Amino acid sequence: MISEKWAVAALRVFLVVLFGVLVVFQTLSLPGGIAYHTQQNPHDANLRWPLTAIAVFLVLCVQAVLVATWKLLTLVKKDRIFTSASLKWVDVIVWAVAAAWLVFAGLLVFVGINADDPGMPMVLFLVTVGITVIGLLMVVMRALLRQATTLRSDLEGVI
Repeated sequence: MISEKWAVAALRVFLVVLFGVLVVFQTLSLPGGIAYHTQQNPHDANLRWPLTAIAVFLVLCVQAVLVATWKLLTLVKKDRIFTSASLKWVDVIVWAVAAAWLVFAGLLVFVGINADDPGMPMVLFLVTVGITVIGLLMVVMRALLRQATTLRSDLEGVI
């Protein structure tokens, strides 16, 4: 079985790679792709800037989760994960997921009202349900972390 030390190191490498790729998507690929789409489809030209803002915001939400995960990994490495300091980083994750959920729920409503076929609304519904599951899972994990932190504090008080 892979040790915790190696898993944390490997996860940090992939977090850096993922963050770098997201910066490229956020600054070049998504705005360029949306601009190209609106040039090819002039009837969508009025959606260029709102879609760009939404895409950049959603990537920003993912980046916030990555930064919070990095901070949590630092606390794991220092054996301080079961402290109140970790709860604020889990809160960052919960709030970033909640913000992304609101955006996707809004998109689902907007696209669902204006769609000619059910394809895109179904994709947005699937993504919204997936984000809902992730968000609720994070709320449960936060409660477990809070309980473990309390238990550890009580145990240190006894010792």
